[in-house]
Formats: sequence, structure tokens, C-alpha cells
Amino acid sequence: MEELLRIEHISKRFGNFYANRDVSLSVNCGEVLTLLGENGAGKSTLMNILIGLYQPTEGKIFLRGREVRIDSPSQAVKLGIGMVHQHFMLVEAMTVFENIILGDRKSQGVFIDREARRREIRELSERYGLDVELEKQITEISVGAQQRVEILKALYHGAELLILDEPSAALTDIEVEGLFAIMKKLVGEGKSIIFISHKMREVMRISDRITILRAGEVVTTVRCGETDGQKLAGLMIGRELSGSQYEKKQVSAPPVLRLEEVRYHEQSKHSGLAGVTMEVRPGEIVGIAGVDGNGQTQLAQLVTGVIAPEKGAVALKQSAVSVFDPSAFISQGVSHVPEDRNLQGLVGDMSISDNLVMKDVDSGRFSLGHGLFLKKKAIGGHAGSLVKKYDVRCTSTGQDVRSLSGGNQQKVILARELESRPELLVAVHPTRGLDIGATRFVHDQMIDARERGVGILLISADFDEILEMSDRILVIFEGQIMGEFSGSNPPVEDISLAMTGK
Repeated sequence: MEELLRIEHISKRFGNFYANRDVSLSVNCGEVLTLLGENGAGKSTLMNILIGLYQPTEGKIFLRGREVRIDSPSQAVKLGIGMVHQHFMLVEAMTVFENIILGDRKSQGVFIDREARRREIRELSERYGLDVELEKQITEISVGAQQRVEILKALYHGAELLILDEPSAALTDIEVEGLFAIMKKLVGEGKSIIFISHKMREVMRISDRITILRAGEVVTTVRCGETDGQKLAGLMIGRELSGSQYEKKQVSAPPVLRLEEVRYHEQSKHSGLAGVTMEVRPGEIVGIAGVDGNGQTQLAQLVTGVIAPEKGAVALKQSAVSVFDPSAFISQGVSHVPEDRNLQGLVGDMSISDNLVMKDVDSGRFSLGHGLFLKKKAIGGHAGSLVKKYDVRCTSTGQDVRSLSGGNQQKVILARELESRPELLVAVHPTRGLDIGATRFVHDQMIDARERGVGILLISADFDEILEMSDRILVIFEGQIMGEFSGSNPPVEDISLAMTGK
């Protein structure tokens, strides 16, 4: 098989810290090479070197046997390397069409043959099953649709090597099937894919070879048919991973959250709520199962005070809610792990310390009142203890939070939200894009919170996560609750049918 890419002895150092150390790997034409490793293992840094965002401290890169220097993202595009980032690189103020043609040599200048470009994009879209609405603003389309735009943009710009960083994290099961069909078609045409995923079933299903990174170094590369998920997990984290089996509970205490016939934009089947009645009791995890885009986002927004219902009633701790405002919900003991950790959960340019005290900056503990005259020593000490407790891997608590890996960003959010001692935790896709070790850590923290009496509403598109974590399971379809199921020995087939509206 012809070799497309070869990396030889690549290292990347930031000060005294090695994000990558002596990494060598190759990608053949027409194959899927999966890059597997915990958050912080160096995968993103290595990919950023390949697309010209970083320059390696040491080492060489070869394309089709010729040494190349990739000194900018535009150079990477010229060399046929495209990347779909885990956190989208789209311009929100532009339409889908404008994002796709942005930077295209054929579309520069005053006069752009828009119809010709649209035809080309539609042909690509139909060829690979990437359904997008070209005239919609990026802010008007779903997370899954934004992911499809990223993939389509890379293909439109002529990628021969496509790097997919957690591409299925934001996709529904049906969309993942479509993604795999795209990938198979691409490799069938001789294109190459570097696939980054933490979902073992996906890795085992789509990979030809798998390279494992740990602490910035290559552990080994194996052929997919010669290994299994358990072996890969052990190689990835450097220790045996025992099976997870959380005890399921039945709770009869009065609910900490109750919704009664709540309606919101119910004419919209994919972004509305149509008569939702449900409750969450202290010390239980209620999982919301459903295909992404059936009202889950609106449910999360409503129970955290971002939006108000058009009809129906919401009660927190048996008291009817009259003011729908996030700060009012926070004062009532509601914590929130949001759907998009970068857009809603963190301020990227602020330090880890500042993000950790963001909700408490007005308290006398961290300031002299109203956020004035911050007590830097108290903030630093608090941040230091939480970084240690929640195993946030960073160079210092003064580090910008955007520079952390996805798993460590999620730990910062979790630390802040759980340390506020909530009575209700609304966790939306809490492990999306996280590796096995980080996922287990998040799950363990949620279970610990449950044991302390926190009521938890878990909204996740990961069916396995819902089954593993939930004491009770509610199925949502087109904004309606289709049924309630026990988390102990749940009827998987019945739940799956309910998720399709049957």
C-alpha cells in the first residue's frame, strides 16, 4: 500500500513541557488510521502541527516521500490536508455557503460565480450524503449540521488527507452511520483519514490501524483486526480498566425539580417542548434518552432559567418558579454542565482560577463585595485545591482555560459546578469528546454528588451513558416524553422504539 504521510521523530515543546516527544507514525493511501489517547496525550498538538498551526521543535514530515514544511494552515490546504476540529472553526456571522467557500482560490475577488460554487457544493453534498442548508446562518443550524459543514468544507477545499477530531461527538446515531459511509467512500477513492475518537465501538468498526499516544509519546501501532477494545483501553491509560457497574436507586423523597405540562414552541418538533411532565428527586439521576434534536436543548435551557415556558408550571424544591433567569436558578441551587463547554461553560481567555470562581466572585470569600478588590490569594488557594481534587492537568492555575484539552476543560466546569454544593445538577452531554479515563472520572463525580443527595438531570445522546448512569430513564421524542423506564435492568428494545416515537 502506498504511503501518503510519514512523521519522523516529531517533538513539540512549550517551555520545559513536551506536548509531543519523538513521535513517528505513517498513514497509507486509502486507509483510516485512528489516533487513540487520553485527553492531554498530545493528539491535538500533533494534528495542529500537521495543519500548520504549530511548528515542531524537532522532527520531519513527509508527504508522498517528499519532505515538506507546513508553516501555515493555508499551506496545509495546498498540500491537500484538511481538518475537522472538535470545536468548530466556523464564522458565525456568515452563512453555510460563505463558510464553505471562504479562502477558496476560485472564490476570491469581487466577482464570485456563486451559482457555479453552489452547484459544486451541492454535488459534493449529494455524493457524500452531507445534508446542509447553504443559505442558513451558522447560528441558525444545529451542532450536528455545523459538523457536516466542517466536513463538507474540508472536502470542497480538496483534502487528500482528512483529519477528523472527534467527528461523531456532536452527531446522532443516524448521522454517525452517514459519517462512516462518507469515510468508507473516501478511503475507497484512495483518500486517507486520521480519525480521533474515544468511542471504542467506533474505533474497532472503522479503523484499519490504530496508533496509541500516551503522555505525548507513541506507545504502539496495531492493526485493528489484531486487538480489542479492552486491550486498547489498557494501552491508552497504562493500566487495567475494570468494568463499571453503578448501583441503581429508587428514591421517594419530594422532588427538587418538577415540570407540569410545560410547553415551549411546540409547533417545532425539533426545538420545542409539547406538554412535558417530569420530576427529579434528590439523590437520583434521571436520564433523558433520545436522538439529538428532539427538544433536549430547550429542556436544559428551561430548567436552568435561560428560557421561560409558554405554558405549564416549573417548581424548584416545591416552590413555583415565577422568574426565569439563570442567576435566579443559580441562587436556588441549580448547577449546569452545558452542552457546549466553550460557548456556554467557560471564558477561554480567562485563567483556570478565574473560571473556577466565576459564580462566587461576589462572595466575601473571594472579594470585598460585588466583585471588587479580588482576594487573589484566596482565589489561587481555592483553584489549587480544586485542580488537585479534580485532576485538572495544567501547567498552572494561571493558564488560559482555552489552552487545556477538552477533558480538562470539562473537569474545570465540573469542579466549579459541584463545589457550589447544588441541589440540582443539569448535566448536558457531560462526557462528549472525552476519553475513557476522563469519562469514568466525570461519572464517578456524578455518582458521588448523587450520594450526597444532589438530584441530577442527565441529558445525553450517548445511549450507553444513559443506560449506565440513570436511576430512571425518560425518553423524549419531538418534544414529548414517550415513556419512563427503570434504570435497573432497563428494557433496551422498548427504550429504542420509544426514541423513534413508537
